[in-house]
Amino acid sequence: MAIFGLVIGSYLLRSYRGRMGTMVQQALIWVLIFLAAVIIYGFKEQLQRQLSPSQAVMISDGAISIPRARDGHFYADMLVNDIRIKFVIDTGASEIFLSSQDAQKVGISLETLIYRGTAETANGEVRIARTTLRTLEFSGIIDKNVRVLVSEGQMSISLLGMSYLRLFERFEIIGDTLLLRR
Repeated sequence: MAIFGLVIGSYLLRSYRGRMGTMVQQALIWVLIFLAAVIIYGFKEQLQRQLSPSQAVMISDGAISIPRARDGHFYADMLVNDIRIKFVIDTGASEIFLSSQDAQKVGISLETLIYRGTAETANGEVRIARTTLRTLEFSGIIDKNVRVLVSEGQMSISLLGMSYLRLFERFEIIGDTLLLRR
């Protein structure tokens, strides 16, 4: 390493002969870039929480904290049959509703679903089918054989409704944070 450093140092001194000020300036710029990269990497988790505030955090055994997103909603990234799906938490929804796209992602065959019921949504009435998820995991809390509804209509995001929230002993909004406790 020392020989490698001497070779590079000799090359730089010869290349910048008579322009030492320029060489020092460029060296400082590279040192600052390197330090910025080290600092960003060191604070990676804090930066991710600031840039992506919809990340749920387990704050204690059975307690989950979810920050409000910029659009005013609360979002939950959950593992559905081991596939990550993003939900909007909707206290106005009575059930867990999977969009047809998310249902396919988690291995539900839309062709085998029987759309027997209907649901009123903000976009009007849609046909729905009942099915069961093998697993639903939220910040380390795992529920098995969870009943959900699959919407035949267009949904931009799946909904996490009251049938799931009722599994918690308590949920409350404090400022811009939703707290769920089991």
